[in-house]
Amino acid sequence: MKVGIIGSGGREHALCACIKKSKNVEKIYCFPGNAGTSYIAENINVDLTNFESLKSLIKKLKIDTVIVGPEKPLVDGIVDFLELNQIKVFGPNKKCSQLEGSKIFTKNLCKKYNIPTANFGIFSNIEESKIFLKKCNFPIVVKADGLAAGKGVYICETLMQSLDAVKEIFDGKFGKAENVLIEEFLKGEEMSFFIISDGENYKKFGTAQDHKRVLEGDKGKNTGGMGAYSPSRLESKTLDKKILERIVEPTLKGLKSMNTNFKGFLYVGLMIVNNEPYLIEYNVRMGDPECQTILPRLKTDFADVINACLNNKLKSTNLEWYEEKSICIVLCSKGYPDKYQNNIEIKELENLILNKNEFIFHAGTKINNSKVFSNGGRVLNIVNISKNLKNSRKQIIEILNKLNWDNGFFRKDIGFKIIDV
Repeated sequence: MKVGIIGSGGREHALCACIKKSKNVEKIYCFPGNAGTSYIAENINVDLTNFESLKSLIKKLKIDTVIVGPEKPLVDGIVDFLELNQIKVFGPNKKCSQLEGSKIFTKNLCKKYNIPTANFGIFSNIEESKIFLKKCNFPIVVKADGLAAGKGVYICETLMQSLDAVKEIFDGKFGKAENVLIEEFLKGEEMSFFIISDGENYKKFGTAQDHKRVLEGDKGKNTGGMGAYSPSRLESKTLDKKILERIVEPTLKGLKSMNTNFKGFLYVGLMIVNNEPYLIEYNVRMGDPECQTILPRLKTDFADVINACLNNKLKSTNLEWYEEKSICIVLCSKGYPDKYQNNIEIKELENLILNKNEFIFHAGTKINNSKVFSNGGRVLNIVNISKNLKNSRKQIIEILNKLNWDNGFFRKDIGFKIIDV
């Protein structure tokens, strides 16, 4: 079987590595991939907004199955387009992808189906927002409606901060904005909860806790994710039942009422308040860096799982997991999530010797003359699997210290809520 993976981040390298282990996969292509994927697949540089060009390549290379990693092609309708051209593709269609593409779409779905979420208001201009914010208790959360690479969320402590956030959104920081979403701040603990669905049936696909803030102690600006561990310390059978019955199933039912079915990975971003789950957001794909922590724990052949979804046979597929826990620390370019330099060589990478329970998933990297250079804000993901998260984190930090990349920084406290210092 030939597999094509769309995307270029750490998530896509993890997908690629997991697919590579399958005995049924003979060749993997990555569109466009990164330095890491180039060692285990064939990278092909292609404009992901040019669906025609992508389709021609897939057909020319006789790719059997396509897996879509990032959100933008999904929201733009890549799945609908490829399916229309008789290409098997794993991921949700354009209508379902509105769950991530429009926070307002999701909030309205929550309202209609009584899905627990923070109270909210939707506003179409700065003045309306200002009138509402003057009546609010702080902190408050201000969100851009569309895709914002994980950075379009502001937690505001004061009226001035919230007005600045609204202004930035309407001024186009995350693209053209017709609306802004303002919602109450929920005080609790975040949890990333995943399912996989074939359009008819679904199965739970692991949990994790992401660390979004750039600084240790969960302080500083929001990022795409500085690290994660899996499973989440909050996971329990009781909580799982609440999440599935109160949030996941009403959402899938709501989509069916719109004459569509969700197929692919669904990331359920939650705030757990006194053991009660509230939906913060949906992502219509695996999270990043959660994917890098969850997939190495999967014992079942990943290619078989994808095929089962494409053939509506997920119900009869048994998902097995390794008992070990997993932790990931992200190495970032200095200056991230603001301004940073690209094209900085990562010199010691090839000299690192990894144990079988250790993985490096590339994110923002590229190869030039057999050398690896940075090509983004989040550069490498170092992952360790063991029964002891404290030891795993220590070993990852040792790897990062050996790498000693001058242009990089990372958080040393990933998993601090579960790891005793």
